[in-house]
Amino acid sequence: MKRLFLVRHGEAEGTAPGVLLGRTDPSLSGTGREQVAELRPLLWLDPGAAYLSSPLVRARQTAEIVIGDGSVPLEIDPDLMEMDFGDWEGLGFDEIVRRHPEHADLWFRFSDDFGFPGGESLAEFRARIERLGKRLAAIDRETAVVFTHGGVIRALICHFLGLELRRYLLFDVGLATMTTLHLWDGRGVLAGLSRTPGARETSEA
Repeated sequence: MKRLFLVRHGEAEGTAPGVLLGRTDPSLSGTGREQVAELRPLLWLDPGAAYLSSPLVRARQTAEIVIGDGSVPLEIDPDLMEMDFGDWEGLGFDEIVRRHPEHADLWFRFSDDFGFPGGESLAEFRARIERLGKRLAAIDRETAVVFTHGGVIRALICHFLGLELRRYLLFDVGLATMTTLHLWDGRGVLAGLSRTPGARETSEA
């Protein structure tokens, strides 16, 4: 069995709830740094674990705060970046539905025909998650800690649980939270979703 800890970054500067934040690259806000610092009790520093991060600043800063003194190596993996929302970056869901109702419907149905205007297609995102999931499952460590983004975490849950990617909307992954998967032979069991300090993880079985 392998333990996979998926850590979502904290609040970023200049962002608002419900607004798409993909490849825009702000730093953590002061609140975000405080949120992430509170995660440290959940992630004891294990020198034998693999540590990976999205290259985006908010994820790397989250990793640096959690890891602390930099005594363990951190691998930067571009496949851990959030979706590329293209021209929809910075828009809210209501605004997208109002401006582009037909495109929004294709997105909500997770049609492979859909691509964010000027950004990533869902087929490309799906292929990226499958590629990433295979690499994470193949890591030769008992524990892997991954610092990434909400969309990627939800998609990886679907990948390892064998769910259709459109089911990713079923999982609520909050800012500065940790989700735990136990992996066997490339498949997984969801052992903890969107945990914060004080929340109890489910059984190790």
